[in-house]
Amino acid sequence: MMIELTAADGHRLGAYVAGPEDVKRALVIVQEIFGVNSHMRRVSDSFAAEGYRVICPALFDRVERGVELGYEPADVKRGRDLRAGVSEGAALLDILAAAGALPAGVKRGIVGYCWGGTVAWHGATRSSAFAAAVGWYGGGIAAAKEEVAHCPVQLHFGEKDASIPMTDVQAIRAAQPDVEVYVYPEAGHGFGCEQRGSYVEADANRAQERTLRFFAKHLG
Repeated sequence: MMIELTAADGHRLGAYVAGPEDVKRALVIVQEIFGVNSHMRRVSDSFAAEGYRVICPALFDRVERGVELGYEPADVKRGRDLRAGVSEGAALLDILAAAGALPAGVKRGIVGYCWGGTVAWHGATRSSAFAAAVGWYGGGIAAAKEEVAHCPVQLHFGEKDASIPMTDVQAIRAAQPDVEVYVYPEAGHGFGCEQRGSYVEADANRAQERTLRFFAKHLG
């Protein structure tokens, strides 16, 4: 279901929430550049089915409310335009609002995809709100590769990702030797999204297995 959150600067935003409330572990799930659409709700529901309380905040509410895009070229362009209207600081406030709305006293993790993968990295390095963080194909992580994470981090990239060169991934590995970095040789950008032509089921399943094990280790 959808709920409303209030960030520290007073901004109100929507968020999709799923999963049991009586839990020992919880997650903030961070959207791609396509809004909190049916794919992000499916991702949220999949973690909820694993016993997590999850909240997926609508980061685009900063510029336009209720955005749900598909994956055609026009959707990609619009998503990029909307993303440009949300600063890194504003996105951080919104994920912290989501973290604060999770059940009190539980260990909290964060996982993000595409743009959300970068936001998840910022959540790990620019706050102490999370006990573990996972990023899938976050294109902006390389630019912030020297930042210090305050929790364990795991990252996933596709070797054939046209928007994230392997030189960036190598630079992240060099700068962050303690971060788990996985590369999938046959995968491109968005390989974990079942609605995209770049979807690679085997790699998506493998990355999800690793993500779940990582969270089980660090969140309990």
